[in-house]
Amino acid sequence: MDEPLPVRCQDCLVRDTALCASLCDAELVALSRIGRRKTIPAGGVVTWAGDDNALCANIVTGALKVQAATAEGREQTVGLLFAGDFVGNPFTETSALTTEALTETDLCIFSRVAFERVLDKRPRLERALLERTMRSLEEARQRQLTLGRKSAKGKIAGFLLDIAEAQGGSEIELPIARGEMADYLGLTIETVSRQMTEMREEGLIDAPRGSRRVTLLDRETLRALDE
Repeated sequence: MDEPLPVRCQDCLVRDTALCASLCDAELVALSRIGRRKTIPAGGVVTWAGDDNALCANIVTGALKVQAATAEGREQTVGLLFAGDFVGNPFTETSALTTEALTETDLCIFSRVAFERVLDKRPRLERALLERTMRSLEEARQRQLTLGRKSAKGKIAGFLLDIAEAQGGSEIELPIARGEMADYLGLTIETVSRQMTEMREEGLIDAPRGSRRVTLLDRETLRALDE
């Protein structure tokens, strides 16, 4: 008799978008045996750069920021991860980046070593992971190319649209403070604040002062700025 799919997998909010979407039920059962759910509070660290690379995970709900150390020793946000995204780097002994929860975040966690063993036995899962990795690498390359030639307003418009896509609506909650947003986009915090004010005055967004909540009012114009 086939082993039933665990309830946590049946009810998983990202079952159709996370890495395990590539698996049939029998394969998902095998993966579920090495997985566990864990909730990370806002501000909690999932991995530290330089520490042993002990785990991999799917984000079920919430958001993480990925940080790298600059030459001056300052932490800079280099990536944002949302529900359905994969966290971790199999086949690497040491974590290269720090990942921190931006909000309370629910993870489906796997031991890295156990996950590697499952990958060895599940070619479809290994292929899906490779495809995601290559897609993320290409997105990072494109981001570097486009950030270099976009205006400040275009960079911010693109960022807001990306967050709206990740959060699934036009009313969004910025996952990082404006200072981190400035670092992420290669701008100053003064430029971010000034451009956000202009976009609000032009009727492109509604962004109450002192709040991270932003409503995208004119997505068509924002997309034009992003191109």
